[in-house]
Amino acid sequence: MIRRRIELQPRPRGFHLVTDEIVSALPELARVEVGLLHLMIRHTSASLTVNENASPDVRRDLRAWADTAVPEDFDWQHALEGPDDMPAHVKGTLTGFELTLPVSAGALDLGTWQGIYLCEHRDRGGVRTITATILE
Repeated sequence: MIRRRIELQPRPRGFHLVTDEIVSALPELARVEVGLLHLMIRHTSASLTVNENASPDVRRDLRAWADTAVPEDFDWQHALEGPDDMPAHVKGTLTGFELTLPVSAGALDLGTWQGIYLCEHRDRGGVRTITATILE
């Protein structure tokens, strides 16, 4: 088993493909014949998901949906950290904070059009840390 923390540089609010960053931070994946990669983001206002990796329209549409489904102008009680904080927690709960992905023949065994997304739910979320665990 291998465990490592991966830091992703700050990004604006939105859905960002981070597959290549995660894979490049885990060179040990190349020697895994059959296994699992577990990823857990160590934040409650950002999340992880797997989705379409080709069309940027998907990323824009996901952000538009998330911002419409979970608006800032709601009567949130938790508002000490700004108007985008509580909606970010709700969006994170909806999309999830962890992924478990298959590894096969030294690579992630994702579908042809699948990629790992960092879902940044705050306008200025800062550096995001992911705990990655490779299970062989």
